[in-house]
Amino acid sequence: MLLLGLLFPSLLHAQQISLDLFGGFANYQGDLQPKKFSTDQARGAFGLGLRYGLTDHFDVRANFTYARVGAADKFNKSNSALLQRNLSFETKITEGSLLLDYNILSLNYHSFTPYVFGGVAIYHFNPYAYDTLNNRVYLHPLSTEGEGLSQYPDRKPYHLTQFAIPFGGGVRWRVTDNVVLSYEIGLRKLFTDRLDDVSTTYVDQATLIAAKGSKAAEMAFRGGELKTGAAYPADGTKRGGSEFKDWYYFSGITVSIGIGSTRTRGGMSDRGNISCPKKVL
Repeated sequence: MLLLGLLFPSLLHAQQISLDLFGGFANYQGDLQPKKFSTDQARGAFGLGLRYGLTDHFDVRANFTYARVGAADKFNKSNSALLQRNLSFETKITEGSLLLDYNILSLNYHSFTPYVFGGVAIYHFNPYAYDTLNNRVYLHPLSTEGEGLSQYPDRKPYHLTQFAIPFGGGVRWRVTDNVVLSYEIGLRKLFTDRLDDVSTTYVDQATLIAAKGSKAAEMAFRGGELKTGAAYPADGTKRGGSEFKDWYYFSGITVSIGIGSTRTRGGMSDRGNISCPKKVL
Protein backbone atom coordinates (compact mmCIF):
# COMPACT_ATOMS: atom_id res chain seq x y z
CA MET A 1 0.00 0.00 0.00
CA LEU A 2 2.87 2.37 0.78
CA LEU A 3 4.50 1.64 -2.59
CA LEU A 4 1.17 2.18 -4.36
CA GLY A 5 0.76 5.47 -2.55
CA LEU A 6 4.21 6.66 -3.62
CA LEU A 7 3.74 5.66 -7.26
CA PHE A 8 0.05 6.60 -7.73
CA PRO A 9 -0.93 8.98 -4.92
CA SER A 10 -3.98 10.40 -6.72
CA LEU A 11 -5.51 6.93 -7.12
CA LEU A 12 -4.85 6.02 -3.50
CA HIS A 13 -6.43 9.20 -2.18
CA ALA A 14 -9.49 9.07 -4.36
CA GLN A 15 -10.76 5.49 -4.31
CA GLN A 16 -14.09 5.82 -2.58
CA ILE A 17 -17.58 4.44 -3.14
CA SER A 18 -20.40 6.63 -1.92
CA LEU A 19 -24.17 6.33 -1.72
CA ASP A 20 -25.83 9.50 -3.08
CA LEU A 21 -29.23 10.70 -1.82
CA PHE A 22 -30.74 13.59 -3.81
CA GLY A 23 -33.71 15.84 -3.10
CA GLY A 24 -34.78 19.03 -4.83
CA PHE A 25 -37.04 20.38 -7.55
CA ALA A 26 -37.60 19.74 -11.25
CA ASN A 27 -38.86 22.02 -13.98
CA TYR A 28 -38.87 22.22 -17.75
CA GLN A 29 -38.59 24.69 -20.61
CA GLY A 30 -40.92 24.32 -23.56
CA ASP A 31 -44.11 25.59 -25.17
CA LEU A 32 -45.95 25.99 -21.88
CA GLN A 33 -42.98 27.26 -19.85
CA PRO A 34 -40.87 29.72 -21.88
CA LYS A 35 -38.52 30.70 -19.04
CA LYS A 36 -35.06 29.14 -19.41
CA PHE A 37 -34.62 28.51 -15.70
CA SER A 38 -37.34 29.10 -13.16
CA THR A 39 -38.87 27.73 -9.99
CA ASP A 40 -42.33 28.82 -11.25
CA GLN A 41 -44.58 25.74 -11.47
CA ALA A 42 -41.69 23.52 -10.30
CA ARG A 43 -42.33 20.08 -8.82
CA GLY A 44 -40.32 17.74 -6.62
CA ALA A 45 -37.41 15.50 -7.64
CA PHE A 46 -35.75 12.65 -5.73
CA GLY A 47 -32.81 10.45 -6.58
CA LEU A 48 -30.55 7.62 -5.51
CA GLY A 49 -27.12 6.80 -6.88
CA LEU A 50 -23.65 5.37 -6.46
CA ARG A 51 -20.44 7.35 -6.91
CA TYR A 52 -16.90 6.04 -7.39
CA GLY A 53 -13.85 8.26 -7.03
CA LEU A 54 -11.47 7.60 -9.93
CA THR A 55 -8.85 10.19 -8.94
CA ASP A 56 -8.59 13.25 -6.70
CA HIS A 57 -10.56 15.21 -9.30
CA PHE A 58 -12.70 12.75 -11.26
CA ASP A 59 -15.74 10.80 -10.04
CA VAL A 60 -18.04 8.55 -12.02
CA ARG A 61 -21.61 8.13 -10.80
CA ALA A 62 -24.74 6.23 -11.76
CA ASN A 63 -28.05 7.79 -10.72
CA PHE A 64 -31.73 6.98 -10.77
CA THR A 65 -34.01 10.03 -10.48
CA TYR A 66 -37.77 10.33 -10.17
CA ALA A 67 -39.40 13.71 -10.80
CA ARG A 68 -42.52 15.48 -11.98
CA VAL A 69 -42.70 18.47 -14.29
CA GLY A 70 -45.65 20.41 -15.66
CA ALA A 71 -46.98 23.80 -16.67
CA ALA A 72 -50.19 25.56 -17.65
CA ASP A 73 -50.95 28.41 -20.04
CA LYS A 74 -53.09 30.15 -17.42
CA PHE A 75 -49.90 31.23 -15.65
CA ASN A 76 -48.46 32.93 -18.76
CA LYS A 77 -50.03 36.28 -17.99
CA SER A 78 -47.79 38.19 -20.42
CA ASN A 79 -49.06 36.37 -23.53
CA SER A 80 -52.78 36.64 -24.30
CA ALA A 81 -52.54 34.05 -27.10
CA LEU A 82 -51.30 31.45 -24.63
CA LEU A 83 -54.06 32.33 -22.19
CA GLN A 84 -56.63 31.69 -24.92
CA ARG A 85 -55.01 28.36 -25.83
CA ASN A 86 -55.49 27.27 -22.18
CA LEU A 87 -53.40 24.10 -22.39
CA SER A 88 -51.73 22.32 -19.49
CA PHE A 89 -49.74 19.16 -18.90
CA GLU A 90 -47.88 17.15 -16.30
CA THR A 91 -45.59 14.18 -16.58
CA LYS A 92 -43.64 11.90 -14.32
CA ILE A 93 -40.02 11.46 -15.34
CA THR A 94 -37.96 8.43 -14.46
CA GLU A 95 -34.32 8.79 -15.46
CA GLY A 96 -31.23 6.65 -15.31
CA SER A 97 -27.93 8.44 -15.93
CA LEU A 98 -24.20 7.77 -16.06
CA LEU A 99 -22.15 10.88 -15.28
CA LEU A 100 -18.50 11.94 -15.05
CA ASP A 101 -17.73 14.69 -12.51
CA TYR A 102 -14.71 16.97 -12.51
CA ASN A 103 -13.93 18.47 -9.10
CA ILE A 104 -11.84 21.61 -9.54
CA LEU A 105 -10.26 21.13 -6.11
CA SER A 106 -9.49 17.86 -4.36
CA LEU A 107 -11.71 17.17 -1.37
CA ASN A 108 -8.84 15.15 0.07
CA TYR A 109 -7.03 18.45 0.70
CA HIS A 110 -9.85 21.01 0.68
CA SER A 111 -13.21 21.16 2.40
CA PHE A 112 -14.92 22.86 -0.56
CA THR A 113 -14.84 22.58 -4.35
CA PRO A 114 -16.86 23.68 -7.37
CA TYR A 115 -17.47 20.92 -9.92
CA VAL A 116 -18.94 20.32 -13.37
CA PHE A 117 -20.35 17.15 -14.92
CA GLY A 118 -21.64 15.61 -18.12
CA GLY A 119 -22.80 12.24 -19.35
CA VAL A 120 -25.65 10.28 -20.89
CA ALA A 121 -29.17 9.49 -19.69
CA ILE A 122 -32.23 7.54 -20.66
CA TYR A 123 -35.60 8.75 -19.43
CA HIS A 124 -39.29 7.88 -19.65
CA PHE A 125 -42.19 10.33 -19.72
CA ASN A 126 -45.91 10.21 -20.48
CA PRO A 127 -47.70 13.60 -20.59
CA TYR A 128 -51.21 13.95 -19.23
CA ALA A 129 -53.70 16.67 -18.34
CA TYR A 130 -56.93 16.89 -16.36
CA ASP A 131 -60.24 17.41 -18.17
CA THR A 132 -63.17 19.50 -16.98
CA LEU A 133 -64.30 16.68 -14.67
CA ASN A 134 -60.78 16.46 -13.17
CA ASN A 135 -60.11 13.10 -14.79
CA ARG A 136 -56.52 12.38 -15.73
CA VAL A 137 -56.21 12.04 -19.51
CA TYR A 138 -53.00 10.75 -21.11
CA LEU A 139 -52.25 12.80 -24.22
CA HIS A 140 -49.95 10.53 -26.23
CA PRO A 141 -52.75 8.15 -27.42
CA LEU A 142 -54.95 11.09 -28.53
CA SER A 143 -52.63 12.32 -31.33
CA THR A 144 -53.55 15.91 -30.48
CA GLU A 145 -51.44 17.19 -33.40
CA GLY A 146 -52.27 14.36 -35.79
CA GLU A 147 -49.39 12.03 -34.94
CA GLY A 148 -49.92 8.72 -36.71
CA LEU A 149 -52.95 9.84 -38.71
CA SER A 150 -52.89 9.01 -42.43
CA GLN A 151 -54.00 12.58 -43.26
CA TYR A 152 -50.75 13.88 -41.69
CA PRO A 153 -48.06 11.42 -42.85
CA ASP A 154 -45.18 13.67 -41.75
CA ARG A 155 -46.28 13.51 -38.09
CA LYS A 156 -45.04 10.31 -36.52
CA PRO A 157 -45.95 9.19 -32.99
CA TYR A 158 -43.28 10.20 -30.52
CA HIS A 159 -41.43 7.74 -28.30
CA LEU A 160 -42.04 7.89 -24.55
CA THR A 161 -38.57 6.55 -23.69
CA GLN A 162 -35.67 8.54 -25.11
CA PHE A 163 -32.04 9.53 -24.63
CA ALA A 164 -30.88 12.85 -23.16
CA ILE A 165 -27.57 14.60 -22.57
CA PRO A 166 -27.23 15.71 -18.93
CA PHE A 167 -24.73 18.36 -17.90
CA GLY A 168 -24.33 21.02 -15.24
CA GLY A 169 -22.39 21.93 -12.14
CA GLY A 170 -22.44 22.73 -8.49
CA VAL A 171 -20.44 22.98 -5.29
CA ARG A 172 -19.42 20.36 -2.73
CA TRP A 173 -18.52 20.57 0.96
CA ARG A 174 -16.85 17.82 2.94
CA VAL A 175 -18.78 17.62 6.21
CA THR A 176 -16.94 14.65 7.69
CA ASP A 177 -14.50 12.04 6.38
CA ASN A 178 -17.42 10.00 5.04
CA VAL A 179 -20.09 12.64 4.33
CA VAL A 180 -20.08 15.19 1.49
CA LEU A 181 -22.86 17.70 0.85
CA SER A 182 -23.46 19.03 -2.68
CA TYR A 183 -25.71 21.62 -4.31
CA GLU A 184 -26.22 21.00 -8.02
CA ILE A 185 -28.04 22.33 -11.07
CA GLY A 186 -28.34 19.74 -13.84
CA LEU A 187 -29.78 20.44 -17.30
CA ARG A 188 -31.04 17.81 -19.74
CA LYS A 189 -30.76 18.43 -23.47
CA LEU A 190 -33.60 16.52 -25.11
CA PHE A 191 -34.14 15.40 -28.69
CA THR A 192 -37.91 15.82 -28.64
CA ASP A 193 -40.32 18.74 -28.61
CA ARG A 194 -43.10 16.54 -27.24
CA LEU A 195 -42.36 16.42 -23.53
CA ASP A 196 -45.42 18.67 -23.09
CA ASP A 197 -47.33 17.14 -26.08
CA VAL A 198 -47.20 20.54 -27.84
CA SER A 199 -45.02 21.15 -30.88
CA THR A 200 -46.43 22.20 -34.26
CA THR A 201 -49.92 23.15 -35.51
CA TYR A 202 -53.56 22.27 -34.95
CA VAL A 203 -55.07 19.63 -37.19
CA ASP A 204 -58.57 19.62 -38.62
CA GLN A 205 -61.06 19.17 -35.79
CA ALA A 206 -63.42 16.84 -37.68
CA THR A 207 -60.52 14.67 -38.83
CA LEU A 208 -59.18 14.39 -35.29
CA ILE A 209 -62.59 13.49 -33.85
CA ALA A 210 -63.19 10.87 -36.53
CA ALA A 211 -59.82 9.23 -35.84
CA LYS A 212 -59.44 9.61 -32.07
CA GLY A 213 -62.79 10.72 -30.66
CA SER A 214 -64.13 13.94 -29.19
CA LYS A 215 -61.80 13.78 -26.17
CA ALA A 216 -58.82 14.28 -28.49
CA ALA A 217 -60.23 17.54 -29.86
CA GLU A 218 -61.25 18.62 -26.37
CA MET A 219 -57.68 18.22 -25.09
CA ALA A 220 -56.01 19.63 -28.21
CA PHE A 221 -57.58 23.08 -27.73
CA ARG A 222 -59.07 24.18 -24.43
CA GLY A 223 -59.91 27.80 -25.08
CA GLY A 224 -63.58 26.89 -25.21
CA GLU A 225 -63.49 26.18 -21.47
CA LEU A 226 -62.86 29.85 -20.68
CA LYS A 227 -65.58 32.45 -20.12
CA THR A 228 -64.20 34.25 -23.17
CA GLY A 229 -64.14 30.92 -25.00
CA ALA A 230 -62.87 30.76 -28.56
CA ALA A 231 -63.65 28.32 -31.37
CA TYR A 232 -61.32 25.47 -32.26
CA PRO A 233 -58.58 26.90 -34.55
CA ALA A 234 -58.40 26.13 -38.25
CA ASP A 235 -56.21 23.34 -39.59
CA GLY A 236 -52.61 24.56 -39.78
CA THR A 237 -52.92 27.27 -37.12
CA LYS A 238 -49.81 27.43 -34.96
CA ARG A 239 -50.12 25.49 -31.71
CA GLY A 240 -46.47 25.27 -30.60
CA GLY A 241 -42.91 26.07 -31.65
CA SER A 242 -41.23 23.03 -33.18
CA GLU A 243 -38.01 24.94 -33.93
CA PHE A 244 -36.84 24.48 -30.32
CA LYS A 245 -36.60 21.20 -28.43
CA ASP A 246 -37.83 20.87 -24.85
CA TRP A 247 -35.53 20.73 -21.81
CA TYR A 248 -35.94 19.61 -18.24
CA TYR A 249 -33.66 20.22 -15.30
CA PHE A 250 -33.08 19.30 -11.68
CA SER A 251 -31.71 21.40 -8.83
CA GLY A 252 -31.18 20.37 -5.26
CA ILE A 253 -29.06 18.93 -2.48
CA THR A 254 -27.17 15.63 -2.56
CA VAL A 255 -25.85 13.89 0.54
CA SER A 256 -22.99 11.50 -0.31
CA ILE A 257 -22.23 8.87 2.32
CA GLY A 258 -18.98 6.95 1.96
CA ILE A 259 -19.48 3.18 2.09
CA GLY A 260 -15.99 2.12 1.03
CA SER A 261 -12.97 4.40 1.14
CA THR A 262 -9.20 4.63 1.09
CA ARG A 263 -9.18 8.41 1.45
CA THR A 264 -6.07 9.33 3.45
CA ARG A 265 -6.15 11.17 6.73
CA GLY A 266 -2.97 12.06 8.60
CA GLY A 267 -0.94 9.34 6.85
CA MET A 268 -3.49 6.59 7.55
CA SER A 269 -6.29 5.39 5.31
CA ASP A 270 -9.89 5.41 6.52
CA ARG A 271 -9.62 1.66 6.87
CA GLY A 272 -6.43 1.91 8.88
CA ASN A 273 -3.96 0.97 6.18
CA ILE A 274 -0.63 2.81 6.14
CA SER A 275 -0.59 5.31 3.28
CA CYS A 276 1.42 8.25 2.07
CA PRO A 277 1.16 11.45 4.12
CA LYS A 278 -1.51 13.99 3.36
CA LYS A 279 -0.42 17.42 2.18
CA VAL A 280 -0.27 20.06 4.85
CA LEU A 281 -1.37 22.93 2.59
